[in-house]
Amino acid sequence: MSEITAQHTTRGSKGVRVVGFIVIVLGALFVVAGAGTYAVVSATLADQKITVSDDAAHFAGRDVRGPFTAYAQANTINKHATEIAGGKTYAELPQDDPNRQTVMTASFLQASLFTSVVAFGVAAFVAVMGIVLVLLGWCLLRLGRAAPA
Repeated sequence: MSEITAQHTTRGSKGVRVVGFIVIVLGALFVVAGAGTYAVVSATLADQKITVSDDAAHFAGRDVRGPFTAYAQANTINKHATEIAGGKTYAELPQDDPNRQTVMTASFLQASLFTSVVAFGVAAFVAVMGIVLVLLGWCLLRLGRAAPA
């Protein structure tokens, strides 16, 4: 009976090692995908040559190329649009208001910057989950190599 148990444990250990290896490969792919996406979004923002407004609460005068500067500029655009619209949103402005087009453009710019902030967040999440998967796979490989009790 112990011979059958030893064979079963050996096959089970091999399976654990295979799963560990697969998890490590997937984790590495996640890290590369997350880092690559983060870099692409950053480069795309940098190509737009946006600078955080001088009156921004944070990062004034800095180039927009990351999540914090994009968020700061989006908030500053919102502040400017709110001032232009007299505290009203685009939807609240009368259709014949001369500021309606400006507020609409500001709304689109703000939404685009917030979309990049979300993209940075998703990319960072994917990269961190990749690291977690690599560590989990490494643990599975170690467990699969451990001698049966």
